[in-house]
Amino acid sequence: MSAPAAGAPAASSPSGADAARSRVRKLRGLAALLHPYRGRAWLTLGSMLIAVAAGLAPPLLAGLAVNDVKDGDLTGLTVVVVVFLIAALLNWGATYVETYLVNLVGQRVLQDLRIHIFGHLQQLSIGFYSRNRAGVLISRLTNDVEALNQLVTDGIYTIVSSTLTLIGTAVILVLLDARLAMVTFVVFPILAGLSLWFRINSAGAYRATREKLAGVTAYLQETISGIRIVRAFGQEERHKAQLAELNAEYRDVNMRTVVLNAAYFPAVELLSALATAVILLYGGSRAIDGAVSIGVLVAFVGYLSNFFDPIQQLSQLYTTYQSGMAALDKIFELLDEQPDLADTPDAVDLPRLRGEIEFDHVSFSYGTGDDRGFALREIDLTVPPGQTVALVGATGAGKSTLVKMVARFYDPVEGAVRIDGYDLRTVTQRSLREQLGIVPQEGFLFSGTVRDNIAFGRPSATDDDVHAAAKAVGAHEFISALPNGYDTEVGERGIQLSAGQRQLVAFARAACADPRILILDEPTSNVDVHTEGRIEHGLRRLLAGRTAIVIAHRLSTIRNSGRILVLDGGQIVEQGTHDELIEAGGSYARLYRDWAEQAA
Repeated sequence: MSAPAAGAPAASSPSGADAARSRVRKLRGLAALLHPYRGRAWLTLGSMLIAVAAGLAPPLLAGLAVNDVKDGDLTGLTVVVVVFLIAALLNWGATYVETYLVNLVGQRVLQDLRIHIFGHLQQLSIGFYSRNRAGVLISRLTNDVEALNQLVTDGIYTIVSSTLTLIGTAVILVLLDARLAMVTFVVFPILAGLSLWFRINSAGAYRATREKLAGVTAYLQETISGIRIVRAFGQEERHKAQLAELNAEYRDVNMRTVVLNAAYFPAVELLSALATAVILLYGGSRAIDGAVSIGVLVAFVGYLSNFFDPIQQLSQLYTTYQSGMAALDKIFELLDEQPDLADTPDAVDLPRLRGEIEFDHVSFSYGTGDDRGFALREIDLTVPPGQTVALVGATGAGKSTLVKMVARFYDPVEGAVRIDGYDLRTVTQRSLREQLGIVPQEGFLFSGTVRDNIAFGRPSATDDDVHAAAKAVGAHEFISALPNGYDTEVGERGIQLSAGQRQLVAFARAACADPRILILDEPTSNVDVHTEGRIEHGLRRLLAGRTAIVIAHRLSTIRNSGRILVLDGGQIVEQGTHDELIEAGGSYARLYRDWAEQAA
């Protein structure tokens, strides 16, 4: 599905023209979502026309029936009753069709939109997720799409149906008695003034409601995800108080909309009642004088309900419209986000890699401007295929940044990163990452079975492939001992497994994907010494024949690495084997000595 046409979000204080253009862009985006279902939309419109026409018949038929009764015309009365029944059947059938089609199209559109938003989120760069809370993004996919659901289904139906009913009723009122119709239309300027007041005051309130709801959702997601930490530190009451504060803010902005609705909609009802009273008084006096028939007056009063009900429905729709437009604004603001990194038009797919990595005078900064600080500075490095390179250094030395450059989560601001001679800026990201295996510091698992998690990077893997990967890293034994073996559910984030077990499954996942290059980010930092030994055994099997970059704080895991790089301040200050660096007596020797003393 192509992206809906959407403009940038409106500024905090947009001009009237800018606001109008923004609304037009958003409505065009909404129309683009409806475009694939235009055939069903036309069928819906046809059924609406039939339903409205049939719905407009009863007051006129009631007026004719009154006149027939007055004149003693039984034949005419019978015809009127038959036509009335036909109109009722037509109204029932057409209303059924339109209701079914409106909701069918609405659900299809929102299904497409959810998939489109989710696909867009998958394409955004890692930096986007460091700037945005997961709960806010979830709110866009749930709360905002649901608000838009009300606009797409109830809103569109009400706009078309009520507008047709209002126009049809106005025409019939004029045809019945033009003078009575003009008296009815006097309320239009008052209604217009009320509607303008409501529109101006409610727009900001509904935008604030969407923002506060996103804040509540984000806080709930974060707190529930970290509930073990909350309980461990006894901070339940503080979190309840914080949620109560956010909830109170959400309630307050909601109450602003409640007050506006309470002031506006009863006023419309009052105008309807006053107009009906005036028509009864004026029309009754004209009927007494014989200027109009009793049947016309009965029909006219019946149509007054048809006249004011659509106005009331359209006014109520404005509430849905404001909420839906606020949600649409947030959704399109998200869809307007562009990845920090994107494939160039002429990007090529990487062939099967040998695994040579080259950093050519690479510098990188997370900041901007002339005074930005560099996370990496003038890195020159070549890693031959199949070699394991370990990165050590203090926190903030640049280790994680360096491996992120290999995965092309960021591009260098100076120099180039190459794999097998290919500048990573000239290749497709998918073809690169399909040949990378990344094992993070904390083995993140998805809810599902152990088998599902091991085969995550290779969905076509057979049971034999999954078992072979687990055996290769030493995970098969503990998996087989689980209640349901490979079919054991691991729970959200793998909560049913220990930290060491999660890490072994993460190793098996990497092994099953058969990557040419491995990136291991402190793979044993969260496990005990006994589990560390099992992981190291699996790690040696996993690294065999592959190029690997390992970040480690436990220096025992990297003593057998082909090369060790010591980073400090974003620069490589030492490199060599473990024995060479110990003998040199420099930074690595001091780090190793300090680590050995702490381990002892």
